[in-house]
Amino acid sequence: MGALFGGFAGQGIAADPPGGESPILYQMKQFKELGSILMVAAHPDDENTQLITYAARGPGYRMAYLSLTRGDGGQNLLGPEFGPELGLIRTEELLAARRLDGGQQFFTRAIDFGYSKTPEETLKIWDRKEVLGDVVRVIRTFRPDVMVTVFSPTAGNTHGHHTASAILAVEAFKLAGDAKAYPEQLAGPGALNVWQPKRVVMNSRGGPAAAGAMRMDIGGTDPVSGVAFGDIATQSRAMHKTQGFGQTPAGGARGGGGGGPNVQSFTLLDGAPAGANGIFDGVDTTWARVEGGAEIGKLADDVIAKFDAKDPAANVPGILEMRKKLAALPHDRMLDEKRRQLDGILQACLGLVVETTVANAQVVPGEQIKMKHTVTMSAAIPARWSVTYPNEPADRDPMWHDLKPGERSALDTSATLSPTTKVSQPYWLREEPGAGIFKVADPSLIGRPENPPPFPVDFSIEIAGQTLHVMDEPVQVITAAGKPDIRRRLDVIAAVSMAFKNEVRVFAPGSERAVEVELTGYRANAAGTLQLDVPAGWKTSAAQPFKLSAVGDHAKFTFNVTAPAKSATGDIVAHARIGDQDFTTARKEIDYPHIPPLLMQPPAVCKAVSLDLAIAGKKVAYLPGAGDSVAPCLEQMGYEVTQIAGADLTPEKLKGFDAVVVGIRAMNTRTDLAANEQGLFDYAAAGGTVVVQYNQPGGLKAKLAPYNLTLSGDLPRNRVDEEDAKVTLLVPDHPAFNTPNKIGAADWEGWVQERGLNFPSDWDAAHFTALLACSDTGEAPLKGGLLVADIGKGHFVYTGLAFFRQLPAGVPGAYRLFANLVSLGK
Repeated sequence: MGALFGGFAGQGIAADPPGGESPILYQMKQFKELGSILMVAAHPDDENTQLITYAARGPGYRMAYLSLTRGDGGQNLLGPEFGPELGLIRTEELLAARRLDGGQQFFTRAIDFGYSKTPEETLKIWDRKEVLGDVVRVIRTFRPDVMVTVFSPTAGNTHGHHTASAILAVEAFKLAGDAKAYPEQLAGPGALNVWQPKRVVMNSRGGPAAAGAMRMDIGGTDPVSGVAFGDIATQSRAMHKTQGFGQTPAGGARGGGGGGPNVQSFTLLDGAPAGANGIFDGVDTTWARVEGGAEIGKLADDVIAKFDAKDPAANVPGILEMRKKLAALPHDRMLDEKRRQLDGILQACLGLVVETTVANAQVVPGEQIKMKHTVTMSAAIPARWSVTYPNEPADRDPMWHDLKPGERSALDTSATLSPTTKVSQPYWLREEPGAGIFKVADPSLIGRPENPPPFPVDFSIEIAGQTLHVMDEPVQVITAAGKPDIRRRLDVIAAVSMAFKNEVRVFAPGSERAVEVELTGYRANAAGTLQLDVPAGWKTSAAQPFKLSAVGDHAKFTFNVTAPAKSATGDIVAHARIGDQDFTTARKEIDYPHIPPLLMQPPAVCKAVSLDLAIAGKKVAYLPGAGDSVAPCLEQMGYEVTQIAGADLTPEKLKGFDAVVVGIRAMNTRTDLAANEQGLFDYAAAGGTVVVQYNQPGGLKAKLAPYNLTLSGDLPRNRVDEEDAKVTLLVPDHPAFNTPNKIGAADWEGWVQERGLNFPSDWDAAHFTALLACSDTGEAPLKGGLLVADIGKGHFVYTGLAFFRQLPAGVPGAYRLFANLVSLGK
């Protein structure tokens, strides 16, 4: 819907007060306020939602949160999505939070690569210069008066990403106003201007304040809804559901709670010292700061003083006068934002609602989009409207339609989507990323939370000699009985999608294996050819023709792929050609109730791994935990894998399995283990092999092992984040390193993100043997990453090594070592 857009990050402005002050009147007061704050931290959930809520909904400052990452390296407590998929979900969680607390949202291209113990490691992996440039870009775009860091730029006992975010904020504060810094941002289309904030401060969030720190009470109540800022902040923070928020009251300094006083302190990091007026000391937050803006400020005062909440249309003449004066000022990003805000206020006073709907929110490049445009306006003011499409050539004159008060004006139109339009995919995921930073071809997109609409719609409303432009996009309205309508944004899709049966395919060097691809049609009579693009040195069979008659039809194809004669890894890409169009994408739909439906169309890729791999045994039982892809990787090794549940942990049901593998965080997430896990221990004692992957110390619902084994709450000290950290074999003759695969130095190469996490801090040394030691640079070796205990006739393994990341990534050494663990005793 072409929203009645206001300052609350996409929320509409209601024409009638819901109980407190008129929302339109409050928006006028916010329009008059030019003070602005940019908060900077590292991840989704780092933000102080109480401060955002207070600033945006109290004095009405322009308030934004810059999260350097999208949280793609974290864990997911809702479902199986990790990596880029999790980053997209957390992006939408932040946007859902901002819709509640009133802030704006920005990002850099930095990748959340997991926990980092030092800012030095973080800045090395992120590409310090590039991410710093992104922070400078956001400052020059948003133009804040004050910057607020959530963390200290001085290293301490916290995530390296946290400290790095503050370091970069302070550096960017100094550079944003320097024309010699990142000059490419200041030239060409979409050029920015330099901008120097007044000061950058650190928010202690209610903790002990440094000497001379500024203090500010951010408690209070939203003047429109009457809801306490703390309660709004708690609701906002509850949107981070993939991180477990929203299940229980969030509370705390970052989450708010209640409407009482909430005094927080702010320590100056750089810039002008502040006096009695706190963080905005010395900052003119009125329209007098803008050349030619003093008159607009006076006009705003006049509209506010005479505001008629019962008859919003009576306020239109004053707003139109302000709009005319504002249009005469030069273009400036902050002023353009204020122009959009004033247009939203004008919309609300007119009771103007526009909407563009389509029957299907998914369109293929080159197809026709059939749209219904509707406009209603309650104000009894002469007006007319037309609609144009900015992405289309301006080769036709707009058709104008009169508006009558309270009547719905509708227009059915169609337009053709350019055949060269790219299929929808988050802009930061379109290109192969670097080690710690996403690659983005179009610099103008950097900083944005999500893609711009693929087919924007411009409603032009002529009223009293002025033209109001209301930007919109086509949506599909999905209705269901007893549920709110869902408005699904337009997605550009491939005519077919491809999915490999296996995300990873393991080959013996020089061997030939079948690779299966399933093709799904999203348009009737999709016909063409399907082929596999293989890495250099690999071979595959010829392209195959296909025809899918109806939408939703599936077809499976098998290609013979031959691996090179030596160990190698690479990507096999599925490639469909229909006419003169090429499609190489898979399809992933994500649907959680707290965020909009999401569609991802990443490359259809299978990781091909050629390696010398031997296994012992044939049948493995897999007890899933919080969600991982280890089970299919075991199948790729050559095992027959059976999924089991807690009730299956009996001698009778486990009989015949060569090993039982327990998924990540199973003891944290499964409620069926405590009553049944003795059967797991008995299975091992009878001669079986059990491999338990990492768990978290908090919220354990079952024992970790048959013998004492402790996970420390000090997680940063019990993990190894450097994926290339040196590994020392403490018991080199142990079967885990020798049977059936001889583990050597090469097997520790090419690991991704980390060696491991949540290593046990204490264990029963009389039963468990620590097999290896490793550590991050400058730290004492950790010996808890791989523990093996002999129990009766069998073996019990507990490992914090990150096999759940390495196996789906096709790391050869991880396959060989994991095969040895599963093969113990065989």
